Amino acid sequence: MDNKAAIQDTNPEELFGIIQNKFNLGEVDIHTYSPLVLAFIGDGIYDLVVRSILVGEGNRAVEKLHKDKSKVVKAQSQAIMAEALAPIMTQEESDIYRRGRNAKSYTMAKNASMSDYRKATGFEALCGYLYLKKDMSRLLELISEGLAALKENN
Repeated sequence: MDNKAAIQDTNPEELFGIIQNKFNLGEVDIHTYSPLVLAFIGDGIYDLVVRSILVGEGNRAVEKLHKDKSKVVKAQSQAIMAEALAPIMTQEESDIYRRGRNAKSYTMAKNASMSDYRKATGFEALCGYLYLKKDMSRLLELISEGLAALKENN
C-alpha cells in the first residue's frame, strides 16, 4: 500500500478518539466545557490544520511557512472567516460560536481589535467543539470554506 492510499484509509474522525485511547482518557462531555477551553483546543487544532495544508503544498523554507501560517491564524483572518461562515453554520454551531465570541477573556491578541479578537475566539471555540465532538469532516469543511472566503477577501 502506498503512502497516499494509507492516508486515504485513515479515518480523520477518530483523531481525538485515538488520543483518548492511547492516553487512557475518559469520555468527554463537551457541553460542560467553557467556551474558552473549547477555544484553547480549537486554536491548536486550527493551527495544526493550517500547518498541515502549508506543508502539504510542498517543501519550502521554515521562515516562509511561518509567515504564511501567521497570515491565516491571526485574529483578523479568523474574524473574516467566522463572518463568512455564519450563513452556513448550523444552529448548534452558531450557539457555540456565539458563546466563544461572548466569553470574557483576560487576554487579547496583539495587533487585533477587540471585535476581531472576540470573533476569532468564537471561531476557535467552534473548531475545538467540532474536534472534541469527533466531527473532523465538518471542521475541515468549515475551515475550507473559511479559507476560500479569506482568499477572496485578500
